[in-house]
Amino acid sequence: MKHNPLYDEKAPKKAVNLSINCDLLHKARLNKINLSHTLEGRLIELLEDAQKQNWLSKNKEAIEEYNNRVEREFK
Repeated sequence: MKHNPLYDEKAPKKAVNLSINCDLLHKARLNKINLSHTLEGRLIELLEDAQKQNWLSKNKEAIEEYNNRVEREFK
């Protein structure tokens, strides 16, 4: 995985209990899919999306103001 400032990459691993559809688990194992790696990758994607949405929400007014100014000045 690439370097990601969203979380501490050097933090220790922690065992957790998860519930998963048994057919999905069976098929993942047949296809040699690493569940831990897959879950971590997907969590990173979800965290990145959440961070982007939070940023957009916090900066919505400024973005709208900037867009309006550009529209006025460069029409």
